[in-house]
Amino acid sequence: MGDFLSGYSIQRWLESCPQGYLMDTEYGHKTNEKEPDIVVEDPLLKEQAISLTVQLVAGERCALAASSGLINAAPDEASKRFLATQTLDEARHVEVFTQRLLDLGVKRNEVDDVVAKYANPNLVKFAETLLEKVDKKDFVAGVVGQNIVLEGMAFSVFELLHTGMEKANPKFAHTLAGTIADERRHVGFGENRIGSLIRQYPEKKQEVEQLQKEMTYYMLATFADRFRDQSAMAERERAQELMAKEGIQGDDSAEYHGVNVAQASPEELEAVLSNTVLSEFKKRLDRVGIEYQSPDRP
Repeated sequence: MGDFLSGYSIQRWLESCPQGYLMDTEYGHKTNEKEPDIVVEDPLLKEQAISLTVQLVAGERCALAASSGLINAAPDEASKRFLATQTLDEARHVEVFTQRLLDLGVKRNEVDDVVAKYANPNLVKFAETLLEKVDKKDFVAGVVGQNIVLEGMAFSVFELLHTGMEKANPKFAHTLAGTIADERRHVGFGENRIGSLIRQYPEKKQEVEQLQKEMTYYMLATFADRFRDQSAMAERERAQELMAKEGIQGDDSAEYHGVNVAQASPEELEAVLSNTVLSEFKKRLDRVGIEYQSPDRP
């Protein structure tokens, strides 16, 4: 447990996060950065940005509820302390993405209504499935659902978004970069802690595998909703045209796991994101002694 304590201590968190990659930032980005004017002023681009950001807020609200709820269920002090730092990370994520909604013109007293309006129903079910385990103080299932499934999904989604936004919207890209660094640490904790607990409680494997299967289905259904919505894809093309006219260009050479983000079709983007997340799930679950369960494809 000594290596575990040193690797996930509050001191290490302080050095790497608030005193590290978040130094000199404001809501996750540089203080002089703002949303591109056209994103705030054009109704189409603004609504697209709000809808996307709502999915991030909804996912991070789930992560905040899960990490905070698991603290008292943790079987050891080291896990409690790490989850305390993760809770603050997740609270920060909720705050920075909520701040982006405010930057996009959403009124503070309307944030909850906007989240309820745009949050994908399958993402809501994904969160509910995890939080049922957390509410029961099921630490093993909760950490697998939170730190391997949810965080693994978030890590890949944020990486894809970061690739597409790095030149087109540096403010948003910098916000994403900090969350990616956090998620990397959270996933590492999940792998390091759950492996020993699964060996200690092998009877939990079947329950955990069923949870992974259910959450994976809702994740894939969320991706399918986003990438197969024909009206949304038509709006995406129009948005790209609008931004190009304003001289806001993405990186035409930017690639995500071998796929050109700017030129890829919705089907290609859905496939590369889904396959990347599932590949990572399988590797991480295998390392902790859990067999990946394939859900039906939406």
